[in-house]
Parts: sequence; structure tokens; C-alpha cells
Amino acid sequence: MTGRNPLSKRASRIKPADQPSNDDRALFREAIGTVRELAEQSDLLRLTRPAVLPEARQSEADERHVLQELLSLDESISGAASGEVLSHLQDGYPPKLLRQLRRGQFVIEAELDLHHLRLRQARQILVEFLAECRRQRRRCICIIHGKGHSSPDGSVIKAMTDKVLRQRSEVIGFTSARAQDGGTGAVVALLKAPT
Repeated sequence: MTGRNPLSKRASRIKPADQPSNDDRALFREAIGTVRELAEQSDLLRLTRPAVLPEARQSEADERHVLQELLSLDESISGAASGEVLSHLQDGYPPKLLRQLRRGQFVIEAELDLHHLRLRQARQILVEFLAECRRQRRRCICIIHGKGHSSPDGSVIKAMTDKVLRQRSEVIGFTSARAQDGGTGAVVALLKAPT
């Protein structure tokens, strides 16, 4: 008996399965027949139809859910369907803060009455009031702007209040007040804690 391994001789006679023999290739070509290359044709439907844009279904569902929540949780706020309600929350803060503010879960520490003032005067007083509240470390404030029923253009003071509060970095968020605090004729705002 020699020192050769009997398995190595047998392994050298076995062809790998992934390499077909010449006989296999010939059989394949015979079975297929003659082959010709197909000319590439344009997909007329794809060329004539615009690409379908993706729909943000989840975002739309989230917005519907938030709107339903806002309308169902606060029956005390009238005018929600007509767009009279003011509401804003800065990015980065949880929506829970706005809900708590809307439900009256914060104690109102200062109040300002702007209705029956001229627009320029009301704006100046509002800005000064916000600065004073920051100095005095007041966090939750109420601003009465009126509903503007006597004005044909609606409440310009209300629109100005909305605009000023959205632009102020110290205002975390605000919403129209509860009915007992003035309803859509007033807003309750939450200010950042002074540093």
C-alpha cells in the first residue's frame, strides 16, 4: 500500500457542478434553437404618463387625528370650525403643553387687555407687557384682544396679537382661552422660564 490517499484520485475525476460539459452546452443550444437579439422598444405608457408622486398618507392621517383631538377635547372653545381659534406651539415642544394650556391647567399670572386700543398702541403695549412678564418671571399670561365683532375686517388687534406672539422667541405657545377666560376674544400664552 502506497502513501496516496484513495479519495484524492476519485476527487480529481469529478467535475464541478457549476461547469457544464461541452455535451451539455450542445444539448442546450439544440433545445433552444437559433437565438436573435430583440430590439429595445420604448415603453409608451411610461413615456406619456407622468410619474406618480408619493402621498404622505401618514402625515395626513396625523393631521386629521390632531384636528379631531383638538375639536373633541375642548368643547368649551367656540368657533373652532370657523377658524376663529388661535393656536401655536414652537417646534421642539410636546403638544401636551398646548393641550394643558387649552384646558386651563396653568395658573394665569398676568393679564393684559388690548381691545378698544389703536393698533400701533396695542402692539407697543403688548411688546412691553411680554418683556415685563419675563423680568417678573411670569410664565402663563392672558391677553385679551377682543373678537372684533364691531369691525368689518374682523379683529385687527387679534391678528396682530397672533403675529407678534408667533414671532417672539420667549413664547413657547399660545391658544385661545377657555370660555370662562374670554374664549376666542383672548389668548393664553406660555412663556419660557428666564435663564
